[in-house]
Amino acid sequence: MTGLDRADVAARAREVVGGLLTRPGGEVSPSVYETGRMVALAPWLSGHRERVAYLTSTQGTDGTWGPHARYALVPTLSAADGLLAELGPERRAEAGYGDRPDAETVAFAVRRALRALWRLGDASSPCGDGALPDTPAIELIVPALVISINQRLHQLGPPGVAPLPLPDGADGTRLAAVRARLLSGKPVPEKLLHALEVAGDAATRAPGVRPTPAGVIGASPAATAAWLGEAGHADEGAEGAAWAFLDEVVAAHGGPVPCGVPITVFERGWALSWLVRAGISVVVPEELGLSLLGAAEPGGVAAGAGLPADADTTSVALYALALLGSPRAPESLWDYHVGPYFCTWRGEDGVSTTVNAHVLDAFGQYVAVCPQARPRYGAVMAGLAEWLAGRQDEVGSWSDRWHASPYYATACCALALGAFGGEASDAAVRRAVRWVLETQRADGSWGLWRGTAEETAYAMHLLLLAGRPGDTAGESLAAAARGYAYLMRTEREIGVKSNGRETWEVFPPMWHDKDLYLPRTIVQAVVTAALHLAQREPVITAWYQARARNGHTAAHNGATDQGRTELTRHLYKNHSRLS
Repeated sequence: MTGLDRADVAARAREVVGGLLTRPGGEVSPSVYETGRMVALAPWLSGHRERVAYLTSTQGTDGTWGPHARYALVPTLSAADGLLAELGPERRAEAGYGDRPDAETVAFAVRRALRALWRLGDASSPCGDGALPDTPAIELIVPALVISINQRLHQLGPPGVAPLPLPDGADGTRLAAVRARLLSGKPVPEKLLHALEVAGDAATRAPGVRPTPAGVIGASPAATAAWLGEAGHADEGAEGAAWAFLDEVVAAHGGPVPCGVPITVFERGWALSWLVRAGISVVVPEELGLSLLGAAEPGGVAAGAGLPADADTTSVALYALALLGSPRAPESLWDYHVGPYFCTWRGEDGVSTTVNAHVLDAFGQYVAVCPQARPRYGAVMAGLAEWLAGRQDEVGSWSDRWHASPYYATACCALALGAFGGEASDAAVRRAVRWVLETQRADGSWGLWRGTAEETAYAMHLLLLAGRPGDTAGESLAAAARGYAYLMRTEREIGVKSNGRETWEVFPPMWHDKDLYLPRTIVQAVVTAALHLAQREPVITAWYQARARNGHTAAHNGATDQGRTELTRHLYKNHSRLS
């Protein structure tokens, strides 16, 4: 068999598991938003020149930043504000300014960014129709950045530049309340620490805020830098730990920084659960298993140091433990039960479908391993399945607040319902399968904005784990085979052989944080598991080998209508386990 064989998939899985230990903070793509905040807040930190260069080099031809226009506002505001700070008179007066990136390059990027911010909307709003995407703290981030940009424009005094208006839904009222609370010395809700940088000067050494022992504020470099302020280098105490944390993050990414770090438990739970659910046999070091056990403690576990515990990380960690043969009673999840559904954390603005799908996974897998627990969890599982089915879109998909792509949400929800929702969920799962079948692209991929390996892998998980009943079996296998061919064609860009460069065209960041990000190890696990699911189907691998032997190019691997029909017939004819 050409390309990846089973041994290669096993090696990929071993590399994923090994990386969970060697990179305990997690592997996350650099963030334009977070890097822009560091340029504005921490010019004294190592890697400043590289951060400025990262911003100027990643700006799009339209003047914005980000993988898609819908999510361009926050990174473009942050990059524009950071680069404006770089042009300020106080920076030019600093020693060593001549070693900074070329001022004209920065100014050119700023001019394009300001024009783009106006183009993002109509004459009265830089974000168009006023509908902000549902990303964390956006109602605080946007007014903070608009206010800061306007202040910098006023100081620089460029002629003819009008101030940016605040968009609808971000009037600054909540931002003012957060700043006032910090100045009062009162503690703020733990979830707000992740975006502490929005508080400006009020964040600096705020008496109600303390770093973790590792020096982290809110699992965020920008929040940590905002708390540290512009004081000189500190070697000891909380300030020294914060400085060391920032230096470590900068060194790991060559200057730019990610939005959320560390994401230790989040990354481990997601990566292991995708691999094991797909049937990949992995040897999990004891340290990894132990790191998930906090999910069974009262209140659950956080994604990483400096973040509050949440139902999503807790449920996925519990699910992974049960899959790995170390089940723990999911009692901690009751803390998040707020009716027919579960919140991500107390006080959440909104509700997440995928969080509730993961809670259903955690309850369901525990009951599957410990059936005597069904009386305790059975009723809430049934109610949760009914709630999830009721959130399905008319076309058969789901959407979610933690990921831009409906393929992620649909895979999470349909797989949970298919495994633990009972017969009442069958219709919802069938609608999801039909939607996936109808939205495959001509090249065999799936994707919201364009075909991607990540979204293709989600679709294949759904088709190969839940898309096999009755008259959809042949179609599901045929579509999965075309998806497999697409993944094989793009293996050099999606797998362990990647050169490590950030490529939005191949890997658009689609996970929601303060801006969009890519958790590389998790996505590698998802793709590896999809390859395994396809390779364990003899008819798919036989079809793929036959196509390769016959010299078919990537573009012809079942992409045409005739090719799809022939492939479906072949699978019906040759697969003995269609039902």
